[in-house]
Amino acid sequence: MSDDHTPAIHDLGGLPRFHCTPVEHDEVPPDAFGKKVDALRQVLAQKKLMTVDELRRGIESIPEGEYFALGYYERWLRSIATLMVEKGHVAKEVLE
Repeated sequence: MSDDHTPAIHDLGGLPRFHCTPVEHDEVPPDAFGKKVDALRQVLAQKKLMTVDELRRGIESIPEGEYFALGYYERWLRSIATLMVEKGHVAKEVLE
C-alpha cells in the first residue's frame, strides 16, 4: 500500500499550521439560517433522499478555499445542493 495519502481538507489533525490553536467552543444555538438548513436536512433524510453519510461526503469534498470561506451550515447547504443535483432531484441551473 502506498504511503502518499493526501488528507481531505476537513482532516486537520497534525497539520503544523493548526498546532496550538485554541479550540473554540460553540455553545451558541443555531441561528435562523442554521435551523432552516437542519430542517431541510431532516426532511430530505425522512424522505430517504439523502443520508448523513452523503452529507458528510459532500462537506468533505468542498475545496479548501471554499471550505474555510463557508460557515458551518453553509457547508451543509453546499453539500445538500450538490447531492440533490447529483441525484437528479434539482437541476444545476436552478442553483446558479
